[in-house]
Amino acid sequence: MTSLSTLPSLLYEPLVRAALLEDLGRAGDLTTDAVVPADVVATMVLAARQEGAIAGLDVAASAFTIIDPRVEIRRERPDGSIVAAGDVIATVHGPARALLTAERTALNFLCHLSGIATATSAVVQAVRGHKAQIVCTRKTTPGLRALEKYAVRAGGGANHRFGLDDAVLIKDNHIAIAGDIRTAIARARAGAGHMVRIEVEVDSLEQLEVALAEGVDAVLLDNMSVGQLKQAVAMVGGRALTEASGRVTPRTAPAVAATGVDLISIGWLTHSAPILDIGLDSDAQGHQQAA
Repeated sequence: MTSLSTLPSLLYEPLVRAALLEDLGRAGDLTTDAVVPADVVATMVLAARQEGAIAGLDVAASAFTIIDPRVEIRRERPDGSIVAAGDVIATVHGPARALLTAERTALNFLCHLSGIATATSAVVQAVRGHKAQIVCTRKTTPGLRALEKYAVRAGGGANHRFGLDDAVLIKDNHIAIAGDIRTAIARARAGAGHMVRIEVEVDSLEQLEVALAEGVDAVLLDNMSVGQLKQAVAMVGGRALTEASGRVTPRTAPAVAATGVDLISIGWLTHSAPILDIGLDSDAQGHQQAA
């Protein structure tokens, strides 16, 4: 995969702080504060319990350091790594209270984002050998879009638009209200400005012909059969980017990619990917009283 850029902490620290506040509530960690002496230092490991791709390690690490800046994290496997069950992802060392208090928040982020990366990686591997890129959509958890789209990149995928403001995507309801595809495209071109690309969703070859005649930048081929996709790619002939969409899975992705489309967009990568099981395991030999 290409180099994975680090996610700026400004994008995730407010989310982690909000999650910690939700967990700590009005009285803090009653269990840990009662059971664990304040001067105990511990070493624990973040370990994978199943095979998958890692994403969100910096996000998880921030949960520990926000609780106590003295916590130290040694990263063993960076984001984008493929790990096996039992692999140590990171070692966490510091005040035991901080490790236990931040544990669930850290794992919630790390397991969720790694699950997205793992699901993405599976589809990316399925289409290896074809030119099609796997991309996500705006079907994200409210508030977590930047993190979830980062997880897709960690899994080897790419991102579709981040929001309503970075590209024009004319969909079926826009066309229905505008009256027809030509009118919708003309209005978009007049209102969006020369720097904004225009994509149109089509669900038939007839609609595709109209969109191409208007000179759009990309076409979203929605819920078309493999046969229709092949015809659509031939009709486009490189004049626009082609994007296939509609319930694509690792099993069906190879046939879709073989049609020659440029992009395959998949919503479930972010809205329904199962977590990757990761645990925070105690090192029984790593507990000590502070000097």
